[in-house]
Amino acid sequence: MKLTVLGCSGGIGSGRHTTCYLIDDDILVDAGTGITRLSLDQLANIDHIFLTHSHLDHVLGLPLLLDAVGDRRGMPVSVHALPETLDILSDHLFNWRLWPDFREIPDVSNPWVKFSPLPLGSTVDLGGRAFTTLPAHHVVPACGYRITGESGSLVFTGDTTSSDALMHALNDMSDLHDLIIETSFENELRDIAVASQHHWPDSLAHELKRLKSQPGIWITHLKPGNEDAIVAELKQRIPDRDIQPLVQDQIIEW
Repeated sequence: MKLTVLGCSGGIGSGRHTTCYLIDDDILVDAGTGITRLSLDQLANIDHIFLTHSHLDHVLGLPLLLDAVGDRRGMPVSVHALPETLDILSDHLFNWRLWPDFREIPDVSNPWVKFSPLPLGSTVDLGGRAFTTLPAHHVVPACGYRITGESGSLVFTGDTTSSDALMHALNDMSDLHDLIIETSFENELRDIAVASQHHWPDSLAHELKRLKSQPGIWITHLKPGNEDAIVAELKQRIPDRDIQPLVQDQIIEW
C-alpha cells in the first residue's frame, strides 16, 4: 500500500495545505486543502473518503470535490466516518444553506455521494485494504484509522490529545509499521493545546513512553510558522525515538 501526503499542516500559508492523504490512487483519508493538489482526473478516481472528524481543515475539500467531478463518475463517492461526524456534516454542511446536499443530486436514487456510518471499532475492507476506526480524544467526535494491508498496519491518529484507549489499541497491534500522530503546538502554547484538545511535545512524550512497539513515527498537524520549534522540543523530550515531521509530497509504503 502507498500513502501520499497531499497536506499535513495545521493551517495554510506559504505552500502549506491541511490534512489530506491519498491511499494508492482511489482513497482519501480526510479532505483538507491538500485535496486541491489533485487533478480533475485524479479527483474523479476517488471512490472512498475516510474522515477522522468534522472540522473544516479536514473536510472542506469534500463538497468541492463532489461539485467538480460528480458528473464525471458512474457511482457515488462513499464517505466513511463516525455516525456523529456524518450527523454534523448533514446538519451544518450538506444542508442546502451552506452547500447543496449531494445525496439528493441529481436525485436520491442516483446521488453523487453516499454516507457510510463507521462506528468505533468497525472495519471496511476494500480489496484487501482494511480501514478500522480507532479511538481519539478531541473537542468533537473523532477517530483515527488503522490501515492494514498484506505487509502490516499504518495508523493515523487524526486530531487527538492524550488517549488511554488509543494507546491500548496501539499496544495491541503486532504489525504496526508506521504511526502518524499529531503535535499541534509547542510547550509554550500548552494552554491552547489543552483547550483545543491537541498534543504538545510534553503530552506526546508522555504518550510515547507507553508505546511498546518501535514504528516509524511521523508528526503531523504542526502549527504554521511554529514547525521547527515544535520538532526541536519533541526531539529534546523524546530522544530515544526517531521522530520526524511529516512533509508534503512524502510517500510512505508498507
